[in-house]
Amino acid sequence: MTVKLEDVKEHLHIFHSVEDNYLTRLLTQSQQAITQQTGVDTGELYDELVVNRVRYAYEGELDKFVSRFQTDLLTLAVSNLKDEGDDDGQEQT
Repeated sequence: MTVKLEDVKEHLHIFHSVEDNYLTRLLTQSQQAITQQTGVDTGELYDELVVNRVRYAYEGELDKFVSRFQTDLLTLAVSNLKDEGDDDGQEQT
C-alpha cells in the first residue's frame, strides 16, 4: 500500500477536509524525505514511516522524528542495500 491522504487523516483522526491541502503537502514531503533517507519508496515499513513523519510534522515536532524512528529508518535503508546487492547479476550460492 502506498500512503494516501485518507490514510493520513484516519491516522490523525481528522474527519474534515479543511486541512486537506496542507496534509497533502506534508504527505508529499514525507514520502520524498523517507525515500531520500532510505532509497525505498514502497512497503509496509515505508508506509509506517511516512504516516508517522506526517504526524510529527503536523504536530510541529518534526525535529524529533529522526531520533525516534532512527532504527526503522536504518532498517529500511539496509534492506534496500541488501536488495540492491541481490540484483548485481551474480548468482547466490
